[in-house]
Amino acid sequence: MTATLNRPEGPEETEAERPDWAQLVVCAVMVVVGVFLIVDAVSLTAEFAKVDPVGPKLFPLVIGIGLLICSVLLAIATWRGKKGTPDDGEDIDTSAPADWKTVGLLVLLFVATIALVDVLGWVIVGAGLFGGAATILGNRHWVRNLAIGLALSLISFYAFYVGLGIPLSAGILDGIL
Repeated sequence: MTATLNRPEGPEETEAERPDWAQLVVCAVMVVVGVFLIVDAVSLTAEFAKVDPVGPKLFPLVIGIGLLICSVLLAIATWRGKKGTPDDGEDIDTSAPADWKTVGLLVLLFVATIALVDVLGWVIVGAGLFGGAATILGNRHWVRNLAIGLALSLISFYAFYVGLGIPLSAGILDGIL
């Protein structure tokens, strides 16, 4: 006994039979990031974390391999026609358009962080990142945002330097921190 599929005649595909190209693009991005992490991890040296028995390669390798595995599984599920259930939007209006101004400002903030972290140092740029992101996302107490951002960046700076033995860029505060 054989099972037959009831497929429509002709070249048209139904909505359920077409692959979700957006999910396949996500798979491709996951593969690119995963391969980048693995290649970058293999080239890392242990010059900063010599006392660490695990070394600096472990976490990028685990995350890169995990991304590759997840991308393959997502691609298989996508080609089989599986789709995630849409969000019901418990507390948001799903029919409202995207807030591209907020997205653009956050992207600009991240790009500025990447460009300035070596020059100004993590403490200054991190304070701007944390405080700026909070302000962009709607908190209007910008002085408090910067103060909390400064505290978080100082804590993370010393957590990396003292706790992990990994120095972050001090930038213009070199010699002060």
